[in-house]
Formats: sequence, structure tokens, C-alpha cells
Amino acid sequence: MSVRWEINNKVQALKGWVRQRLGRATGNQRHQAAGKTDRVVGHLEQPDGRVNDAPKPPR
Repeated sequence: MSVRWEINNKVQALKGWVRQRLGRATGNQRHQAAGKTDRVVGHLEQPDGRVNDAPKPPR
């Protein structure tokens, strides 16, 4: 994964967090649900650095 994808995923997770908090503050359940969805998708798409950045074994 490129750095751009990682940044986009973190931004999506942050956007979801903000949207979820906004939904809680205003009592809007749609914003809460959409925010939680954005957070989950953003976190799921983030790679685990230990696995993806590990060097490949020689052949």
C-alpha cells in the first residue's frame, strides 16, 4: 500500500469519528450510523505495519 492510501484511510476514520460525534450531539441517528461505518471502514483498510512492511524472504 502506498502512503497516499494510508493517509486516505486515516482521514476516512477521522471523518467518521467527527460525523459520529456530530450525530450524537444533535441526536441524528443517521449521522451516528454513517460515522461509525466510515470509522470501521477506515480502520479495516489500514494495514498492520509489522506485516506489510516486513522484507520478503529470499527465493
